[in-house]
Amino acid sequence: MDLFDALGASDRGTPAPVEGAPLAVRMRPRSLAEVTGQDHLLGPGSPLRRLVEPPEGSGVPPSSVVLWGPPGTGKTTLAYLVATSSRRRFVELSAVTAGVKEVRAAIEDARRRLVGGGQETVLFIDEVHRFSRTQQDALLPAVENRWVTLIAATTENPSFSVNAPLLSRSLLATLHPLSEADVAVLVLRAAQDDRGLAGAPAPSDEAVAAIVRLAGGDARKALTLLEAAAGVVQDEAGGSGVIEPADVERAADSAVVRYDRAGDQHYDVISAFIKSMRGSDVDASLHYLARMVAAGEDPRFIARRLVIAAAEDVGMADPSALQTAVAAAQAVAFIGMPEARIVLAEAVVHLATAPKSNAAYVGIDRALADVRAGRIGTVPAHLRDAHYAGAGDLGHGRGYLYAHDEPHAVAAQQYLPDELVGTRYYEPTGRGFEHQVAERLERIRGLLGQGASQVEGQRAGEQP
Repeated sequence: MDLFDALGASDRGTPAPVEGAPLAVRMRPRSLAEVTGQDHLLGPGSPLRRLVEPPEGSGVPPSSVVLWGPPGTGKTTLAYLVATSSRRRFVELSAVTAGVKEVRAAIEDARRRLVGGGQETVLFIDEVHRFSRTQQDALLPAVENRWVTLIAATTENPSFSVNAPLLSRSLLATLHPLSEADVAVLVLRAAQDDRGLAGAPAPSDEAVAAIVRLAGGDARKALTLLEAAAGVVQDEAGGSGVIEPADVERAADSAVVRYDRAGDQHYDVISAFIKSMRGSDVDASLHYLARMVAAGEDPRFIARRLVIAAAEDVGMADPSALQTAVAAAQAVAFIGMPEARIVLAEAVVHLATAPKSNAAYVGIDRALADVRAGRIGTVPAHLRDAHYAGAGDLGHGRGYLYAHDEPHAVAAQQYLPDELVGTRYYEPTGRGFEHQVAERLERIRGLLGQGASQVEGQRAGEQP
């Protein structure tokens, strides 16, 4: 449906306000000056800014665009601004409900208007990734011949979800999640603007912070929460009063988690999370994970902490824990929230229930302490590089035993510098897989010890 037909167009081509429209619709920016965030796409001279504010006399037809970004980051707004900037028609289709028939009808209508009266059309297709290849192919002639300016929005990677021919004919613009500061600006503007709440009721600073936290970078969600919280206050106070965090809780039907990503709660919760996994309390681990997820903590931050915990606290007691954590970090970056919570939970359960060993962590720190204290020593001659000219004359590589030629593929020779012979950094526990590592390491060290004894005997025999 043509948005102007639905809402009624003024002489300037801008939709007239609609009473009863959602707050997010009423507060949609009317110009780039009102757009918050996405500065990387809207700088002076950028292709997207040129689409919205085409230079006078440029005579260059607008390009089609694929907008890729999370929900509530301004994809529909940017499409709308492209249309209204030069009084083009704005036609919106949703890939959830539209099929090839609706697409072709919209394109034919746009072509007829362009040929018959020179009227240009912006065709906005939301969630274009839901279109099949056949449906996406139906857009190609319109884009190729510029019967429409296509603006396609998607929350999924266009490289996988949009046909290559369509993608190659369009600009790709990647939208970022809005920052907390950006969302706060939008909430305060909506609370004060005549198109919004016009100051009655007004949110407290704590309520704004709660809305921002729950929105998770989604402007539409933030304004929806604000509108719902205002409704709670209006029902109880007859339109007066102040929106408080309790009103936001009731509107969101969930508790506003007390969690400041820059304050004590952040550090306290992540500390309890790590210590609960280290202590093998899987239920407490999931509880603190849930607190972070509900508060809008960056899932990539949580995933990074899991990778560290897998190496530091589980270690060689279950080497597969690190594989799980790394896979979780990659999956979180690939799919995003809310599904990423499931991936994180699986990794948390693995780490919390795995046997624990910090032997590798302790081992590297012991080795570093020796190095920093100057206990370095000289690399044994038989281990030195013997590939360059003259190395043989210096004795480099002489007497080196190739491990694969030795029994058990263990070459009984000295590896540590003379000053550190006999030093042990890694002391495996008997827990989990490390029990097997400990047994094997005992045998290996026995063989290596024999090699060290032989070296000592040879040195004694060489003394005058």
